[in-house]
Amino acid sequence: MVAAGKDLIAIEDMELEPSLGNGGLGRLAACFLDSIASLGLNGDGVGLNYHFGLFRQLFEYHQQSAVPNEWITPRSWLTESPISYQVPFANFTLTSKLYDIDVPGYKMERKNRLRLFDLGSVDDNIIYDGIEFDKEDIFRNLTLFLYPDDSTDEGKVLRIFQQYFMVSNAAQLLIDEAVAKGSNLHDLPDYAVVQINDTHPSLVIPELIRLLELRGISFDEAVEIVKKMTAYTNHTILSEALEKWPLDFLNYVVPHLVPFIVELDRRAKEVKDDPAVNIIDEHGRVHMAHMDIHYGYSINGVAALHTEILKTSELKAFYELYPEKFNNKTNGITFRRWLMHANPSLASYLDGLLGHGYHHDASELEKLLDYKNDKELKSWLEKTKQHNKRKLQRHIAKTQGVHVNPESIFDVQIKRMHEYKRQQMNVLYVIHKYLDIKAGNIPTRPLTVFFGGKAAPAYTTAQDIIHLILVLSQVIKNDPDVAPHLQLVMIENYNVTEASYIIPAADISEQISLASKEASGTGNMKFMLNGALTIGTDDGANVEIHELVGDENIYIFGQDSQTVIEHYANGTYHPYSFYEREAIRPLIDFITSDTIRHAGGIDERLWRLQDNLKHNDHFMTLLDLEDYISTKEQMLADYEDRDSWLEKVIVNIAKAGFFSSDRTIQQYNEDIWHLEVK
Repeated sequence: MVAAGKDLIAIEDMELEPSLGNGGLGRLAACFLDSIASLGLNGDGVGLNYHFGLFRQLFEYHQQSAVPNEWITPRSWLTESPISYQVPFANFTLTSKLYDIDVPGYKMERKNRLRLFDLGSVDDNIIYDGIEFDKEDIFRNLTLFLYPDDSTDEGKVLRIFQQYFMVSNAAQLLIDEAVAKGSNLHDLPDYAVVQINDTHPSLVIPELIRLLELRGISFDEAVEIVKKMTAYTNHTILSEALEKWPLDFLNYVVPHLVPFIVELDRRAKEVKDDPAVNIIDEHGRVHMAHMDIHYGYSINGVAALHTEILKTSELKAFYELYPEKFNNKTNGITFRRWLMHANPSLASYLDGLLGHGYHHDASELEKLLDYKNDKELKSWLEKTKQHNKRKLQRHIAKTQGVHVNPESIFDVQIKRMHEYKRQQMNVLYVIHKYLDIKAGNIPTRPLTVFFGGKAAPAYTTAQDIIHLILVLSQVIKNDPDVAPHLQLVMIENYNVTEASYIIPAADISEQISLASKEASGTGNMKFMLNGALTIGTDDGANVEIHELVGDENIYIFGQDSQTVIEHYANGTYHPYSFYEREAIRPLIDFITSDTIRHAGGIDERLWRLQDNLKHNDHFMTLLDLEDYISTKEQMLADYEDRDSWLEKVIVNIAKAGFFSSDRTIQQYNEDIWHLEVK
């Protein structure tokens, strides 16, 4: 391509990004597939071929709007397979179509596949008003959208249809492939392992049992077979994301599966009849995670702190029942995507300095510690960061018409919009900075604060936060006293492509979730690898970053997870008492000020958000706000000591090797899967 005068990255940018996942969990799956293939392991991913994925985010009138995100074209990487299955539902049977996307390993001759099931009758003509569609027309809507709005019963039922369609196809495919390789099904665990990635595929457990029974295996043996071949990864501590489906809904969608679930619950109660571990609760809801834990042989969290919280709090009753099942597998990222591809100038310099060994063994980045006082390396890091800032500057000028100052500090928070991730706290800091500048306190260097992330259409508070960000950015832009010193930018339709521009350009990585709420996070790892320093709570994988780089190379603030858990347990957090503090009240009051309202603020959204922070604040924004502000100010001051700052950057890059997804997958394989290298 180079010889022909073509830029492969420029060509890639013209291609539509596959819309098959959402947020960190979707990107994590892609990193894992890359590492599984690159380590020579035989492992495929299974999902649905969503025609529009999540949605394309647009900003109109200072609000998020959602439109279908078309990505499938005749020239996409999808390859149609002749494989097809019959999937039974209550009143009809659907016939699937299978598409594959090849997943090549890095410098490997062999490849794995991402296997995506679809339905030939899907019809986008049922879409209306953005991403609204007829949720009851299963024949035409089943694989249209990823995560359809489940705030209504129709949305919940559609999710169950989607989940069962995926797991039934996957289970039938797994059995057929095992039989083709010589399995008699009694030995199925010798041929396959199913990693249940979050609770969305949990119905695979009763479905595998049902299919094995249809093939002549007794129920008792089928249960034992499945218990030896299914493992569960918990990705969240948020109860809202641990799915609980009403038995009535399951009866409506898959009545043939309900007797299996009821029997699995009965057997689990023979082990321990306790509401904390029952599969079916007293309200007739089926707890998917509970089924996974009872009938899987491995249960893992995705960061050391997360796994400890599972064992001591969220899943304590299960840990007491099955301590041998629990283990930790700290998440990772593929350096081939997030360093070599996203930041080729830095990767090229590291190749010359360290050799190519870190491409396969990321721990070799630790050799950088020998150079932490090296002036040439520091000079190169400065030049590389400036190069990446200008690259981002050109990109967002072209795509959004926004012009940023590449000489400013780039402070970045890019992740799914959610109160527990506390974008609202970052916005309050920006308000603090705005008011500080208006009071005549001019910063040493300009600051540009970037946000990026989508809010679920039914998540009102997240939508309100986006609205405040967009209005506040307009206020700052139009204020001649402030605009030269402060800028606020919301990246439209944040996705992997945008991240590949933003992350290498960042100076500050915002990882500010409420302690105990972020299972792991992977953005923190990507920023660290690309030379940004972290401001964060001791939460998720931040804890392990903190341990690796030391106190002097990370900026930790806020209450620890134990304090937060105690506040929840005892009801001792009262946000209004924090609101009354002199340092906080002006920031909260500014949300509904005339300055914001006259710039396009919508009263309903602004008053609702303000009231939430003063009287509810479930994720304790105000608890940590003052510490966050003072820590950020210290960080900005430290930035001016370039020699010391760059030494911290070098330590972070050097210690990032632990967070390679190759390491994560090696641990999954050694402890859970036991696959042979090809």
